[in-house]
Amino acid sequence: MKRVLTLSMMVVLVCAAMVWASGPAPSTTPELALERLQRGNERFVTSKTIHPNQDPLRRSITAKEGQKPFATILGCADSRVPLEVVFDTGVGDLFVVRVAGNVTYFDQAGTIEYGADHLGSNLLVVLGHTKCGAVNAVIAGGEAHGNIPALVANIVPPVTKVKAENPGLTGEALANKAIEANTWQSIEDLFKQSPMIRNMVKSKAVKVVGAIYDLESGKVNWMGEHPKQAELVELTGGAK
Repeated sequence: MKRVLTLSMMVVLVCAAMVWASGPAPSTTPELALERLQRGNERFVTSKTIHPNQDPLRRSITAKEGQKPFATILGCADSRVPLEVVFDTGVGDLFVVRVAGNVTYFDQAGTIEYGADHLGSNLLVVLGHTKCGAVNAVIAGGEAHGNIPALVANIVPPVTKVKAENPGLTGEALANKAIEANTWQSIEDLFKQSPMIRNMVKSKAVKVVGAIYDLESGKVNWMGEHPKQAELVELTGGAK
């Protein structure tokens, strides 16, 4: 009996490894990847998580065969936004980039390029979140020290624009508009810095969308593609 069980387990391991090594199925598309994230977040919100791909077999396969994440997430470093948990995913599912304020500089852009070009991740989600400390700090305009001013520099333009367009807006309403504007700004900065991503989006090899995570409800609110994406992908220049 023990030998039979051992042989059965070997068969399972070999078959699973073969499937993993074959890469994403031909039907895998950015739209299907987005749907998978949406379903995972719905399970998280409704407390029906299944914790997929978190078993020893998954660890073994990914260690031997490498990673093939179905989506890349650029999110904030905020400890209240654990991305694999929020989307009810497991080992090897997401290529995660986290930085305060979910900003895009050359290192974030390069990491995203690696996920898209080398790992085959064909969906990028730039995920802001409510009550973002980095955005609120820029709104407040307090003095920052160390490397923080440089870190939040890209957040200043969207906050400034939101304040100018909404002179009577204050408090949480102002913060929410600024957080949304900052999410769009991160996508815009990515397109400006990365000819590779622009070309992949133009050829429909990659889809880029914005979203906002609500800390209270756990729900991800999807914003879709950048309103000026058609214009942004036609830009020239940027990092080589």
